[in-house]
Amino acid sequence: LLSPAQFSGLLGTVYRRGNLGFTRDGSGLVSPVGNRISLFDLKNNKCETLPLATRHNITCVGLSPDGNFAILIDEEGAALLVSLIGKSVIHQFHFHKPVHSVCFSPDGKKFVITKDNVVLMYHAPGRKREFNAFVLDKTYYGPYDETTCIDWTDDSKCFAVGSKDMSTWVFGAERWANLIYYSLGGHKDAIVACFFEENSLDLYTISQDGALCVWQCDTELDGLKPMPPKGEAKEKKDKEDDEECFEEPRCEEIHGKENPNEKETKETREKVKYSRVAKHFFNKEGDFNNLTSAAYHKKTHLLVTGFASGIFHLHELPDFNLIHSLSISDQRISSISINCTGDWIAFGCSGLGQLLVWEWQSESYVLKQQGHFNSMVSVAYSPDGQYIVTGGDDGKVKVWNTASSFCFVTFTEHTSGVTAVAFTSSGYVILSASLDGTVRAFDLHRYRNFRTFTSPRPTQFSCLAVDSSGEIVSAGSQDSFEIFIWSMQSGRLLDVLSGHEGPISSLSFNPVKCVLASASWDKTVKLWDMLDSWRTKETLMLNSDVLVVAFRPDGKELAVASLNGQITFWDHENAVQTGSIEGRHDLQMGRKELDKITAKQSAKGKSFTTLCYSADGQSILAGGLSKFVCIYNVKEQILMKKFEISCNFSLDAMEEYLDRRKMTEFGSMALIDEGTGDEDGVAIPLPGVKKGDMSARHFKPEIRVSCLQFSPTGRSWAATTTEGLLIYSLDSGLMFDPFELDIDVTPSNIRKTLHQKEYTVAIIMAFKLNEKKLIQEVIETIPSNEVDVICSALPDLYVEKLLEFLASAFETSCHLEFYLIWAHKLLMLHGQKLKTRSEKLLPVLQFLQKSIQRHFDDVSKLCEWNIYNIKYALAISQQRGMKRLADTSEEEGNVDSDSDYIM
Repeated sequence: LLSPAQFSGLLGTVYRRGNLGFTRDGSGLVSPVGNRISLFDLKNNKCETLPLATRHNITCVGLSPDGNFAILIDEEGAALLVSLIGKSVIHQFHFHKPVHSVCFSPDGKKFVITKDNVVLMYHAPGRKREFNAFVLDKTYYGPYDETTCIDWTDDSKCFAVGSKDMSTWVFGAERWANLIYYSLGGHKDAIVACFFEENSLDLYTISQDGALCVWQCDTELDGLKPMPPKGEAKEKKDKEDDEECFEEPRCEEIHGKENPNEKETKETREKVKYSRVAKHFFNKEGDFNNLTSAAYHKKTHLLVTGFASGIFHLHELPDFNLIHSLSISDQRISSISINCTGDWIAFGCSGLGQLLVWEWQSESYVLKQQGHFNSMVSVAYSPDGQYIVTGGDDGKVKVWNTASSFCFVTFTEHTSGVTAVAFTSSGYVILSASLDGTVRAFDLHRYRNFRTFTSPRPTQFSCLAVDSSGEIVSAGSQDSFEIFIWSMQSGRLLDVLSGHEGPISSLSFNPVKCVLASASWDKTVKLWDMLDSWRTKETLMLNSDVLVVAFRPDGKELAVASLNGQITFWDHENAVQTGSIEGRHDLQMGRKELDKITAKQSAKGKSFTTLCYSADGQSILAGGLSKFVCIYNVKEQILMKKFEISCNFSLDAMEEYLDRRKMTEFGSMALIDEGTGDEDGVAIPLPGVKKGDMSARHFKPEIRVSCLQFSPTGRSWAATTTEGLLIYSLDSGLMFDPFELDIDVTPSNIRKTLHQKEYTVAIIMAFKLNEKKLIQEVIETIPSNEVDVICSALPDLYVEKLLEFLASAFETSCHLEFYLIWAHKLLMLHGQKLKTRSEKLLPVLQFLQKSIQRHFDDVSKLCEWNIYNIKYALAISQQRGMKRLADTSEEEGNVDSDSDYIM
């Protein structure tokens, strides 16, 4: 059941670094998240992470104008050509050096990348059939320092490139007689952005010190003259200065330096000339002078600029009129993008992992999301599987919707790192334990912290558990070696359990009986009886420090992971060990960059730090300080599958062996801080300069799995890792998985049986073939008046499969009432038989409950709104009727008084 589970989503992280981009229709946003990209559907309020990844963190994203392709480039210069329609990798390429920016031409025929001080123009892929998707067209030289930004003219004839040498270069995409290259100065700091005016060669350049130069060109786009054809001798002239030109002999080089041989021809031709007509400065109060990003919408002439202080400005060009200014963060704004209509502006702040979409005309947020800016530590599913709660080292508790992948509430009451989170059985209360010495209860109805549990003496809580009734809360201390028990109803401390001689590492309540299991570093697991004054029922002795303990969903087995890398299984009723798994070899630790010993040697001290049973209790998930999550079969005690949670080499401990290319005679290259002086690196100050913090250093986070949780529906599981919150699901994979397949079971035979109105046989045949679309076709063909008869005739084996299909169909189908009739008849007719196998069927029933509950929430809101509107309309009509009645009675009174007066 678990082997086909595939990566289906990334939660908890919405933006890391790199440039944002809107899709062609302007309603979707592409955001790089580590070494993956997420697509935000802003109209339907959904988020999706593509099932593909680069080898390092993504720094540049280029979207094609037609919205079909994207080029993803990572820190090392490796590129992936991705289909946004098929959501798959089409081609891989390596630029051999870090790339600063990538941009497609508006007509989609070319794209330009900048690396070092060189600009490379390629033929865009997908336009014609060819073996290599990336064909180099021209190489442009000119800037003396690194290139930073690109912008194209609307007709794709020219493009501009900004550089850190404070110059901006205008190059012709084709060979123009009057414009080969043009260099613009006028700035005193690195160029952050350059933008062409609409249908013009007029240019705006913006530098890091907050200066905007307006450049006017004396030539229109139509005034560019094609270069006359050269002689054969000149065409064969070979220059092998550039590495890419050596690989692609068809490419052309254009040098932005003076060539004495061309002086005569230059003087005879009329050249394109630029003149600076204006220079504007942004408000230099505070940190405004450090401009970090900018975007320009050509049709509305809207310029958006972001600063290091988290403030952004909206200006109207070319008059430089300030429209709006707002502070959206306390960190630098790393990326800005404007959608095609010019209504929505997206901001990315890499320091805090913030992603904002702002509608500037109504001054309101379309999207406002932020992940944990420190590592996530714990995760818990709600009982119906609709929500996930995460706790992080930043002290925040966030609740995520599994359907939309959005965070809809954040609790910030904790003042230190959150170590554990849990849902109560009702699903409307979240509990969190923290190192600040408190356990807090949050209400999902009113979104407030309604209860705070504390200990008599300040202590740091390392773990948390709540019983199946939701009435008893327990938390373990890592400094006083005690377990504290509170009442949820009154908030009163009921008891303090002593007996362990080391820090409490894990707590777990038995789902069925009133028993609490506590694990400690003193090599013991203690079982406490809730019904007998918290007396110690059993003490299980182990050979090593115990790190984590977990009960099976039916409460009949206990799994314990210890420091020696073993997972042991216990019959806790009789205090007998029933089995063990030696998991150290399966962890496969990587070698850190600064490790003195090999990965094989360091793995001897590694172990699993988190355990979780599957929803049916047949398998167990295990993870730790490794890039692998292992799934074991509990009965056979063998490894079923290993999931590699990341292939991102921007994280530490990913490689098994040291890279000799990174070793020097002085030690590892990791000891050298390469980011010195960069925008994200260490700014080394001169004497007397206030800016710069010598204590700031780059560090590579180590890959690890801090917590695992299985969904109660049994369809997915979640892992909190260094990458973020990864969701693996059974529903995302396309696999042919038949069940008791016969030679006669074919799609044509199934349709023939259906045509003959043998509905029960058709359903059984469809489930044997196990093709979801075919099952849906069969069930939706059956008339609703036949459902009762078919459900009563269906064999018990297929009742469970039909319930599981109905649960998944509810999530996508619009035939709500039809499927509700099926579910109702099945449960009514087979309820007693299903009750006898309730433990095994619990994940399927919870999956069905989750799907129906989601529809109930949506429809109930709509119904309540309609009821309110109808009541309002009735009240208004009654009020008007009464007013009309009063008016008529008053008129009649006036008539009577008049008649009396006449008489």
